[in-house]
Amino acid sequence: MAKAKTDSHVATNKQLEEFYRQMVFIRHFEEKTNFAYRQGKVGGYMHVYIGMEATAIGWNAALKKNWDYVMAAYRDHPQPLLMGSDPVAVMAEIMGRSGGLSRGKGGSMHIYDIPNNFFGGWGIVGGHTALATGLAFATKYRGEDRVTVCYLGDGAANAGVFFECLNMASLWDLPVIFVIENNEFAMGTRLEYHAADKELWKRGLPFDIESERVDGMDVSQVYADASRIVDRVRKTSRPAVVEVMNYRFEGHGAADNDRRLYRTREEEEAAMKRDPLPKLEALLLAKNVMTKEKMEAIDEESRAQVDEIYQKADASPFPDLGEVYEHVYTDIVPEKGH
Repeated sequence: MAKAKTDSHVATNKQLEEFYRQMVFIRHFEEKTNFAYRQGKVGGYMHVYIGMEATAIGWNAALKKNWDYVMAAYRDHPQPLLMGSDPVAVMAEIMGRSGGLSRGKGGSMHIYDIPNNFFGGWGIVGGHTALATGLAFATKYRGEDRVTVCYLGDGAANAGVFFECLNMASLWDLPVIFVIENNEFAMGTRLEYHAADKELWKRGLPFDIESERVDGMDVSQVYADASRIVDRVRKTSRPAVVEVMNYRFEGHGAADNDRRLYRTREEEEAAMKRDPLPKLEALLLAKNVMTKEKMEAIDEESRAQVDEIYQKADASPFPDLGEVYEHVYTDIVPEKGH
């Protein structure tokens, strides 16, 4: 289960301030994508990260920038934002514009930025765990000390392919961390209705994989746990399974207007008392890292920044219809004999 923090894994005051800036930015960014969806400017499905920001921020901070690999499911906006992607390009992709990271053809669920080591959001539930296992195998084959982090939801933890990946990752000693984001509802199905064993961290135990459950709503704790686990995986080249307990404040997708069918207002209100944003604000004030006035200034600055990002993305063109079949398959033809 969860281990105690060590001094080397405690966030500095400078890091805590950066975590706050990132959390405020992601919160406003996701709220703006919700606005864009309601305006009819986002096609297909869209899944926001509101309430879960501490998870992505803490794990990202524990990784080596421009070195480690990350792959996510379809709730994938914050990862590229944290890893260095152009936020206008991220917003443009969500809005289906040609300036998006996938040229406007992937949309919200298929953001992709290889130069920044983000190997995409993926829409097939659990399917991307095999791709992440392959990434980890490639790094091991090349003799690199990269760590691959694969985010998946609580529903995906029941997919058969996930168990196959756990077996291969353990058998071959692969440096991959499967981060199960347990936000308590697989789409609109409560955990106890889809998982015979509700302690999802135990998925790794039959495969001799170090596994544990950690808090995902306190960014300083997430960073401490993530740093400890990443360090171990990098050193041992052994996989890990981590169940991160968090809560999505919005519905499964932006079109989900029926949350009351599977959760009550009372439990929502109780969960929102764990909001990672005010929790981080309280920590910053208690440690005299920031004043309330500075936080308000950052909030205002971030809100203006996101407004500008939205305007730039909205002003960008849609892909030309003639491009519909481009980049579907690779244009690279291997030489004979290869």
